[in-house]
Amino acid sequence: MPTDTFEKTSWSWQLSQFQQQAGEWWEYQFYRFEQALPELPTGWSISPRLGELLKFLFWLVLGLFIVWVGWRLWREFSPYIYSWLNRTGNLTDFRVKTRSSESSIALLLERSQEFYRQGNYREACRCVYLAMLQQLDQKAIAPHKLSRTDGEYLQLLRSSVTTIQPYETLITTHEQLCFGNAEILPDNYEQCRQAYREISPE
Repeated sequence: MPTDTFEKTSWSWQLSQFQQQAGEWWEYQFYRFEQALPELPTGWSISPRLGELLKFLFWLVLGLFIVWVGWRLWREFSPYIYSWLNRTGNLTDFRVKTRSSESSIALLLERSQEFYRQGNYREACRCVYLAMLQQLDQKAIAPHKLSRTDGEYLQLLRSSVTTIQPYETLITTHEQLCFGNAEILPDNYEQCRQAYREISPE
């Protein structure tokens, strides 16, 4: 490939073009601003140093604004971006992950039944909750993130699924497990199992 080849569509070229156009726009706006000022006494003008300071402040404010907008957009759309990336990822990897996820879901449900038979209803409910999280990750509805709270899961699910009630049952029960002192009874486990059947008919 010749060394003098120049990619006019490269990001660096586009960035330099944008900077040049923005600089020309700024100079034009500054010229208009100068023209709009009242006539100054002879010998008075805006010093070049003040002009450079105003340019610097303009670019600083613009840069901070762009960073803020980008951060807000990322917070709003990152779950959907992760979901889209999961759907468009490598098909082979996706199949491997799906098989692995299905296996772990089955294992979690089996363990929940073992805990139920042992009378450990807290752990039985926790296993059903974890199976739900695995399923959400597998279906790319809510990719698994260790930092995501139950409240964040609910917020995401309300905008992603049509039937929220079964998810609310599982998540509310999990919150009781983690933060409440209420006793977990066989009825709680049955409610969790029923909620899981509604979101994933067996």
